Formats: sequence, C-alpha cells, structure tokens
Amino acid sequence: QVQLVDSGGGLVQDGGSLRLSCTYSGRTFHTYAMGWYRQAPGKEREFVAAISWSGGTTYYADSAEGRFTISRNNTKNAMYLQMNSLKPENTAVYYCAADWKYDSVRTSHPPPEYWGQGTQVTISS
Repeated sequence: QVQLVDSGGGLVQDGGSLRLSCTYSGRTFHTYAMGWYRQAPGKEREFVAAISWSGGTTYYADSAEGRFTISRNNTKNAMYLQMNSLKPENTAVYYCAADWKYDSVRTSHPPPEYWGQGTQVTISS
C-alpha cells in the first residue's frame, strides 16, 4: 500500500529552524517526484518546494527560496525539508506530496496523487 508519513513539525521561535521528514512506502516511490505544500489557517494550500525523483532538480516557491532546502534519500525512502530563518507567517500544516509527474508536484495542476497526513509547524514571535 502506498503511504506517505510526514513528521518533524513543532513549535519554534522566530528565526529558528526545523527539519521536516517524509517517509514513503511503495515499491515505485523512488521514481516519483515529491514535494512540500502548506496550509495556514483560513488560507488555501500552497506550494513550498519540489524535488525530482533523482534529487537532481529542485524548485522553490519565492517565499521559500534561500531559506528552505528540499532533499531526498531514496535508499532510506525519505524526503526532507530543512527550514531556516523561520518567520511567524510560516506557521501552517505542512504536507508532503508525491506524483510520478514532476510538474504535478511543482504546479499542482493537476494536484499530486499522494499526500501525507500533515505536520504542524508553529513559529512564535
């Protein structure tokens, strides 16, 4: 059964760092593009970062560029999001996502097929 499990969220102060993890199961996931989205209270879900199946190509939302780093380790069936210099406006539930189409992960048109359950990230001012 295909499954994504995201973790690593928590409460940190303004300017702090967090590393989110997403572990995946399923025999073909190492060939899937993956990424991170987030949804803040009262707002629509938005794209954060994407990574190709090999890890060789990455793409970031403007708000994440320079502060967040997406990576993956296919031997460990895991993907990560290192978030530095966090701000209160980064508070949201973060979701990992996967699809065999990189552009689906990057643009959400159509939305990625597989999603994690979400992990709460809260930044205090």
